[in-house]
Amino acid sequence: MLNRRTALARSAQVALMLGGLGLMPRAAFAAYPTAAFEAKTIADLMKALGAGAPVESKDVTVTAPDIAENGAVVPVGASTTLAGAKRLLLLVEKNPSVLSAAFDVNEFVEPSFTTRVKMGQSSNVLAVALMADGRVLYAQKEVKVTLGGCGG
Repeated sequence: MLNRRTALARSAQVALMLGGLGLMPRAAFAAYPTAAFEAKTIADLMKALGAGAPVESKDVTVTAPDIAENGAVVPVGASTTLAGAKRLLLLVEKNPSVLSAAFDVNEFVEPSFTTRVKMGQSSNVLAVALMADGRVLYAQKEVKVTLGGCGG
């Protein structure tokens, strides 16, 4: 009988074997934006991603509650109706790290994502779409937090 512990051990063994044979995909990990997740401001984030200044657009949508009763689990979403989006970002302006989530998009993925983020205080939440043609489009919404999540 296969239990969780055995399945995890076998999965780790397979991953090690693939890595030893040079078959583990390294390109996916090389593109991970670690510097972007360390950015403290939106300007620093755009610089780390090699993107220009964002422009507000009605084709990008951010979904979030007006008031979050618990800042530890705030449901937020980002979507766009435009073709050619290559990445969607969720930003929380007053968090210690402004980038909360990044989603890569291609022609086979619908550019619409939802998740939950931590918010330490009331702040603007931004949905940013990085387009294939170099444009950076965003929408924003203010979310009031009544109970802190990031150290509050």
